[in-house]
Amino acid sequence: MRLDMQYGLYPGVISLVITALVLPFFICFMKMKKEGQQIREEGPKWHAKKAGTPTMGGIVFLLSSIIATVAILLSNGKLNKIAIILIIAYLGYGVIGFLDDGLKLLFHRNLGLRAWQKLLGQIIIALVILLIAYSDNFTFKIYIPLFGTVNSYLLFVFFIIIWLVGYSNAVNLSDGLDGLATGLSIISYGTYAYLAYLAHNATVLAFCCSVIGGLVAFLIFNHKPAKIFMGDVGSLALGGGLAAVSIFLNRPWSLLIIGIVYVLETLSVILQVISFQTTGKRIFKMTPIHHHFEMLGWSEWKVDIVFWLVGLLGSIIYLLLAL
Repeated sequence: MRLDMQYGLYPGVISLVITALVLPFFICFMKMKKEGQQIREEGPKWHAKKAGTPTMGGIVFLLSSIIATVAILLSNGKLNKIAIILIIAYLGYGVIGFLDDGLKLLFHRNLGLRAWQKLLGQIIIALVILLIAYSDNFTFKIYIPLFGTVNSYLLFVFFIIIWLVGYSNAVNLSDGLDGLATGLSIISYGTYAYLAYLAHNATVLAFCCSVIGGLVAFLIFNHKPAKIFMGDVGSLALGGGLAAVSIFLNRPWSLLIIGIVYVLETLSVILQVISFQTTGKRIFKMTPIHHHFEMLGWSEWKVDIVFWLVGLLGSIIYLLLAL
């Protein structure tokens, strides 16, 4: 059977169907419990009307995509250590997000885990992944542009922690508008699914397509006006999964281009903080940068579409350069 059917279409459809069937019940459950999103006070004022919208919808596509991935790989004898590492990255960061979201809902506030608690959890997940990779005799080497391939355990460990923690938070920063992070993630995971297909990597292909299937179904309920938000449980999981996929396709630097929107969102926050603390002036009207464009008068749909197109352009540029 063709690789794209067995490890692409099937897991994607399984995840899509499960998410589409379960999500309406999850939304009703969250409404019944009156568990809704807490809107941060420093955010755009017009976002206040979103307060109370059910959140933590990432739980549904997270579990759906894991079920689909495991089912397909297990039935074909492909549930190897790489698959386990991808699932641990995806689920592990999702659990951190779940705890963060849970505390926000429990105490009805916009603050969940403390920054140091979240960071510690993210580092621990990265170390667990490294330990599993080490036990599987994974080659601990990293290609550094202009320097070539460097064989260094210390450098590799440092890089993996930065990559996993950095991109889980970067996707989280991008999840500030209805459907924005969902659409961007479909594009990013779709690009890596194509790269996995070209590399005949059934494990990564099945994982990526499972995530895509869940996200496509989720977008039906998450586009503006959103009936549910993914929460940190979804955004942190998506970022951790993307970073792991880029690493185990041996294309980590590709995420700088394929994930260009996540990079820009993160840079906007960093530059804003540096500028304000050193000069007392702000570069952007509000960060992350998607809020800057909102403040300029762009509608959420316009920001979504332009940012999705930028993400798609980044993926096309990488494919043209790398293939």
